[in-house]
Amino acid sequence: MSSVNPIRKQTVSHIRARKGKAPIVCLTAYDALMTEILDPHVDLLLVGDSAGTVLHGAETTIPVTLDEMILHGRSVMRADPKSLVVIDLPFGSYEASPQQAFDTASRVLKETGADAVKLEGGVTQAETINFLTERGVPVMAHVGLRPQAVRATGGYKIVGKTDDEREAMRADIDAVTEAGAFCVVLEGVIENLARELTARIEIPTIGIGASPACDGQILVTHDMLGLLEKTPKFVRLFANLRETIGDAIGAYAEAVRDGSFPAAEETYGGGKSADVKPINSSPQQRNYQ
Repeated sequence: MSSVNPIRKQTVSHIRARKGKAPIVCLTAYDALMTEILDPHVDLLLVGDSAGTVLHGAETTIPVTLDEMILHGRSVMRADPKSLVVIDLPFGSYEASPQQAFDTASRVLKETGADAVKLEGGVTQAETINFLTERGVPVMAHVGLRPQAVRATGGYKIVGKTDDEREAMRADIDAVTEAGAFCVVLEGVIENLARELTARIEIPTIGIGASPACDGQILVTHDMLGLLEKTPKFVRLFANLRETIGDAIGAYAEAVRDGSFPAAEETYGGGKSADVKPINSSPQQRNYQ
C-alpha cells in the first residue's frame, strides 16, 4: 500500500520543524505530469539541475542554464503541488557574488512561484546564503559531493574518508547552518560522518548516498523508478519502469505492424465509438469530440 503524506501545504517552517522527527520524504521533479504523481506521497520536491543528465543527455549538471531551470520549475508548479518546491540554482548563476545569487534567486521565485532555492557549497557560500535569507529567499544548502564541482574534484567521489575532509565537512555544515539555511543536503558522505553531522546541527539533513540517520532522504526519481540505464550504488530500485515501458512500446509496435491496432472499438465510426474512453483525465481531454 502506498504511503500518502497527510500534511498540506508544506512550508519551509514545516520542513525545518521536522528535525529529529518523522523522516522527510524528498524526490526530484521536472514536469507537471510527474509532479501530479509524486505530490501526494512526498514532503519536498526538488526541481534539480539533474534534469540536465536525466532528461537532456548531458554528462554533468554543469551545462544546465537558468532558463532551463525556470522552464522546469514552471512546469512543476502548474501541477499545484502541496509539497514544498525547491529549485536548484544552476552552475554559474550564483557563485560570482551574493548580489548575483540574489538576482538569480529572485528571478527563479518570481517566474516559477516555487518556495525556495538550493545552491551548492559550504564555507564558500555562507555569505551568499546569509545575504539571500536576510532578503527573504529561503535556501536549501548542499554540501559533501557537489555535482557542479566534479571537474574541480576529479569526479564523483565519496566525502569523509580522510581527517582533512571530515574537518572541512564540519566547517561547511556549521557555516550553512549559521548562515540561515533551513535544511541541508548531504550527498556522497561516508556513513559515520553523516551521522555525526546530522547530530551536530539544528536544521534537518537530507541524505543522498549518506546516512539513514539523516532527517530525510532524496533520490532522483528516474533512478529509483529504474528508468535510467545505470544507477548509483546508493539507489534502491523500487520499480523497473525502463523494462516495463520497453515491453509496452514493443507490444504497441507489434500491434501496429500486424494490423491489430487500431481495432474497431478504437476507431471513430468503427462500431463502438460511443464507448471510447478519454486517454487521460487531465483538463485537456484527448478524446476527440
